[in-house]
Amino acid sequence: MTRSLKFALPVLFTLCAALASAHADRIGDLGEVTIREQALRFVSLQDPTVRYAVLGSVLLGITCGLLGSFIVVRKMALVGDALSHAVLPGVALGFLWHTSKDPLAIFIGATVAGLLGTVVVGLVQQTTRLKEDTALGMVLATFFAVGVCLMTMIQRLPTGNKSGLEKFLFGQAAAIGPDDLQLMAVVTGLTLLAVFVLYKEFLVTSFDEGFARASGFPARVIHYTLMLLLAGAVVIALQAVGVVLVSAMLITPAAAAYLLTDRMNRMLWLSAGFGMLAGVAGAFFSFLGPSLPTGPFMVLGATAVFGGAFFFGPRHGLVTRWWRQRSRAQRVQRENTLKSVYHVLEGRQFQGEGVSLRELAERRRETVEEARQQAAELCRHALATLHEEGNLIFLTPAGWQLACAIVRNHRLWELYLTNAAQIAADHVHEDAERIEHVLGEEVVRELERRLDYATQDPHGRPIPSWADLRQGAAPNVRPDDTVGYGSSI
Repeated sequence: MTRSLKFALPVLFTLCAALASAHADRIGDLGEVTIREQALRFVSLQDPTVRYAVLGSVLLGITCGLLGSFIVVRKMALVGDALSHAVLPGVALGFLWHTSKDPLAIFIGATVAGLLGTVVVGLVQQTTRLKEDTALGMVLATFFAVGVCLMTMIQRLPTGNKSGLEKFLFGQAAAIGPDDLQLMAVVTGLTLLAVFVLYKEFLVTSFDEGFARASGFPARVIHYTLMLLLAGAVVIALQAVGVVLVSAMLITPAAAAYLLTDRMNRMLWLSAGFGMLAGVAGAFFSFLGPSLPTGPFMVLGATAVFGGAFFFGPRHGLVTRWWRQRSRAQRVQRENTLKSVYHVLEGRQFQGEGVSLRELAERRRETVEEARQQAAELCRHALATLHEEGNLIFLTPAGWQLACAIVRNHRLWELYLTNAAQIAADHVHEDAERIEHVLGEEVVRELERRLDYATQDPHGRPIPSWADLRQGAAPNVRPDDTVGYGSSI
């Protein structure tokens, strides 16, 4: 639960920001065509604008996914957000350089501004008592304010209203052109090359920077290399999703991948895949309706992927964990019922084949109806059968063996606690009740060896042996005796 919840708040913030981005632009105009025709038009990639948007989304997803993985494991999610806001002054200065929307000039200006913001954060941390989150908040607000002021000034220039720089606030995938694609391809290629060449260095410094320094790794150089690549990723993402939402494309796909695997190499692949999926999905849904924004739809696509991992992830998903806990509780209940049947049979020296529901109910301190439900559950799992009249329960071979295994685990653990831990025999029952359902066969074999294959627990009751389970014979009963686990054995 903790691991899943740690990314929930940033994703919810992202969702709210996406919904607030009402001024973002979409890819195409619907006109008079139907949604089906528009979808076919998108899939066919017949429009150059669509091709540029899809290819740009793929490149954006790869870059942000790879770098976002290292940002997430370094617990630097706020750095991505601060960097995305810090580049805005550089975007404005890059435009002022040539007084035109030159992708290279804007890229250089934004990258320098982003790195300057990172350096300022480091200086504030090193020279004051302020923590990283405080420094990041100050840099984010200050640089963004400077950027807004410069953008306002540019809009008042003779060519300002034609620059389209305001699209960098919320993104405009439709504005991606060949020059932008070339720049995105270069940044993506450099990112792939850096991750491939410096994977070991990025990995060590991300998980244990102190160990990296002690091992001779240039930790600060690697850190600023990552920040440089991150600044480049932020800049190429501005065109598609804008300053306000670019941090979501860095964090959300990586956060989803983080919930699905514990291996960094797999996380990189998953995060890049999720980023591409979110980018293409955002472009597609934006293309279907009139005036639908592209950037926010990309973020919503990434949020949907995160939601799937958050709720249905195989290890940390909320629904998956609930289902596992529910299945475990049902299994424990079945095993406790089998153990109760065993105890009833043991109490009568294993004479007779069946156990009445009344006997089972008295043993478990339940009503007869509750015992009937437990017996029906055993029948559904082929662990028992009911008499034709429905008042007697007979264990199947599988049910008998599982009952013996649970009793064996319980009594071996009680004996181990009394012998090894010197715990009184009347104080070990509760602990054995919990541990009997989780002991693996290897642990049980080790307990048997350490206890010299004891045959009785601390209370003098027989411990079912491995031979009892394999041969289907009740403990301390001759093979020709009648045993209470069904006549089929």
